[in-house]
Amino acid sequence: MDASFLSKLAKELLSNNSSSLHNTNIVLPNKRAKIFLIEELKKQSSTTFLAPKIISIEMLIEEIAQLRTLDNIELLFEFYIVYLDTTKKSKQQDFEKFSSWAVTLIQDFNEIDRYLINQNEIFSYLLDIERIKHWTPNVNNQSKLIANHLEFWKLMPFYYQKFSEHLLNKKVGYQGLLYRKASENCLAFAKKSEDKTFVFAGFNALNASEETIIKCLLEHNKASVFWDIDAVFLKDEFHDAGLFLRRIKNSWKHFETHPFNWITDAFSNDKKIEVIGTPKSIGQAKIAGKIIEKIVFENKSLENTALVLSEENILIPILNALPIEVENLNITMGYPSKNNPAQILIYKLFQLHLNAQNRNKKQSVFYYKEVLEILNNPLIISSIQANEVVKIIKNSNLTFITSNRLSELFYKYNLSSNELVQHLFFDWNVSVNKILEKLKVILIYIKTHLSNQNEQDKVTKAFVFSIYNVVLKITNYYESYKNIENLEILFTIYKQVIDQAQVSFEGEPLKGLQIMGILESRVLDFENVIITSLNEGKLPGGKSNNSFIPYDVKLEKGLPTYKERDAIFTYHFYRLLQRAKNIYLLYNTHSEGIDSGEKSRFITQLEIEHLPNHNFKKVFYNAIKPDTIYQPIEVIKTQPILDRLEEIAIIKGFSPSSLTNYLRNPIQFYYQRILGVRENDEVEENVALNTLGTIIHEVLEKMYAPFEGKNIQIQVSDIDVMIQNIEAITLEKFIEVYKEGEIKKGKNLIAFEVAKRNIYNFLTQEKQNIENGDELFILSLEKSHDTIFEHHNLPYSVKISGKVDRIELRNNTIRIIDYKTGKVEANKLKINTFEGLTLDLANDKIIQLLCYALMFQTNPLKGNYNVEVGIFSFKNMKAGFLPFAFGKGRGIVGETVITTEFLENFKEELVILIQEILNPDISFKEVIK
Repeated sequence: MDASFLSKLAKELLSNNSSSLHNTNIVLPNKRAKIFLIEELKKQSSTTFLAPKIISIEMLIEEIAQLRTLDNIELLFEFYIVYLDTTKKSKQQDFEKFSSWAVTLIQDFNEIDRYLINQNEIFSYLLDIERIKHWTPNVNNQSKLIANHLEFWKLMPFYYQKFSEHLLNKKVGYQGLLYRKASENCLAFAKKSEDKTFVFAGFNALNASEETIIKCLLEHNKASVFWDIDAVFLKDEFHDAGLFLRRIKNSWKHFETHPFNWITDAFSNDKKIEVIGTPKSIGQAKIAGKIIEKIVFENKSLENTALVLSEENILIPILNALPIEVENLNITMGYPSKNNPAQILIYKLFQLHLNAQNRNKKQSVFYYKEVLEILNNPLIISSIQANEVVKIIKNSNLTFITSNRLSELFYKYNLSSNELVQHLFFDWNVSVNKILEKLKVILIYIKTHLSNQNEQDKVTKAFVFSIYNVVLKITNYYESYKNIENLEILFTIYKQVIDQAQVSFEGEPLKGLQIMGILESRVLDFENVIITSLNEGKLPGGKSNNSFIPYDVKLEKGLPTYKERDAIFTYHFYRLLQRAKNIYLLYNTHSEGIDSGEKSRFITQLEIEHLPNHNFKKVFYNAIKPDTIYQPIEVIKTQPILDRLEEIAIIKGFSPSSLTNYLRNPIQFYYQRILGVRENDEVEENVALNTLGTIIHEVLEKMYAPFEGKNIQIQVSDIDVMIQNIEAITLEKFIEVYKEGEIKKGKNLIAFEVAKRNIYNFLTQEKQNIENGDELFILSLEKSHDTIFEHHNLPYSVKISGKVDRIELRNNTIRIIDYKTGKVEANKLKINTFEGLTLDLANDKIIQLLCYALMFQTNPLKGNYNVEVGIFSFKNMKAGFLPFAFGKGRGIVGETVITTEFLENFKEELVILIQEILNPDISFKEVIK
């Protein structure tokens, strides 16, 4: 690699006179380059000397302006003080509404000052534009909304003036105000700095204030400037990488008589450029890991390798994909705090309590999902053994939980004394100061319960500590400013602080692989450069205009737009490649959400320019697509499985529903019957269909229970009593089955009304039938029945058992009835032949009904009565009782009475199905729909 920029700078500094370096102030674009420059000075000097003072441009501006920079949140609070002092009480907004527009306005003040724009002129211009937009011939007819809108624009210069005066009185300011004051003080500063000299190194895009300051120091022979630009970019008047430095070179008088240092030709040297397209961030991380592995294998070292992340969210996948050969690592970019697991917990806590207080001002009402998210959080779950509480919430369908009910649950399972439980869930309707103390206690509690031995816990501690610092910062704001009045405002401030906060990583900055963002790479050079997420919208960033100043006004007044921002990142990108020999550019080919899958224009530009010494290569990596997307599960019947099947067949019995379940999907039968796997209990926010069916079954059972097995004929008056009790019994069963779930509003209220309507329709039809002469007796309700049969094709006797919804005697015929809340058509219960009956899932309801008939065959209740089996379909109530019938087709009246012949034919078919289930050579195979 050619000599790096910092190496050249160190050589230049030492060549002048190392003994006077201690009076030299070296100004760099960022603080991170300081340690690299000091290392270069050490390398190139054989004698001991006092090091120069190395500072960032922001530190120099503070020194010249004699003001301290406030952070964005402090500025917001200071601006609110000014706003309250200058706005009529009747028109004042609360802090949350104020902050929604004040943040943008402060940013605009900042830009206006950094570029030394005449503030009165631009504010007057903006007001005139708004007046033209909302012009009306009759000013008196102007709406209140328009009047308020124009009032805001009129107040802009007033806000600017009062805010600036307020900050200057406190000797503080926003960055732009410091820049404006520094440019005003520059002449006095230059005269006062008798022995000091300044070296500006590695700068590119300068705002008007920076230009004024550097020009002033140059004129007084107090400064020298070293640029870093390649001749290719400087000479090409259309190349954005040289946009700012071309203008500086051509417009600054200083360079009419002084050399423009330094212009290099390193970009034209030999370079291997490999462009790699692959889907998603994980794909890029994996490929970056393989490239690093290859570099280690070829060079035995990563001392001169940089991995530059255009998107910070890819950092964790990158770290997980690094090969074991990476011994030393330095991450010079922060990880966003909003992705921090400790932050996610605190964020969810705020949401939990804010929503709970908004639901009920007197007593907090929690939403179950938010409670479970806290209890199941990885940082909490080990400290609070709340499995039983979670079970109760799920089993009882507690959709909304009052703080008293939650307290009862914790008390029941001896968790009420747990310090963490108290701080997480209770007493949040208190002062902001006490809430902040709670957050500190929670974070300290979590930290103390993390291991110092476990590597994962060490990382988690770093995350927890970073959020603790955020809470401390907010506590300082609260103590300094009195505007954080409630939980809602506190949450707003928390979100704004978190958006700016980052988790810092420790590492060895001069050894091994360097992982950084594009801005951290300024003035640094590497032989091997890997850049990820090189997509449009990532690098360069997309068009975003979070400003009250329109684009055309910015253009006219010389304020930066997205075009200048793109040019800045163009320079950073090309400067990073300038001295590199091996370049790997990775981009995401997958189009999803806001990610378009479009490669960056920088890649296209490199491809089109394609200098002679550049070896340009494009590669695409896609995940290998398997021949089959999903391989069906197959379970071979081992001896333990066969033993379990025998146990079920002989002792428990096969239920009609389990047999049809086998037809539906053998693997589901295996999970449920052989392994005993059940679905996890979940809170039913809305009554599920199966729950609705259970409720209807239980209501009808309770209504008819007084007549069961009593040989009492049901009269019309009995049905009238049942109809009168529909509301009460349905409500009782809803509470019994749906537990503590909400049934008085929303979809559940609709489900409640549907259940009542279904029961009413059923009873109304029952009443009509009795009025028409039906004689009805109830023999059995929701009772289990079974039968054992043997067959020469079966290895042992098999029990069929199951619960029958209802068995009645109607007009001297026994009916075995199955209630169905879904829709069933009469035609689906008719067949012309028994052959193949149990091998077709379409016959599942017929199989169930005939199993019921088979189980009832030897029941003493049968006597000499004829037996029919059928279904009551609540979604086809007009059809009434739908019996099984042998014989179907136009003009054919099917036989509905179950004969011995029917049952013998069914047995033969049932044996075929059971044979398959018990056959050791036929495995359980998943059916994919």
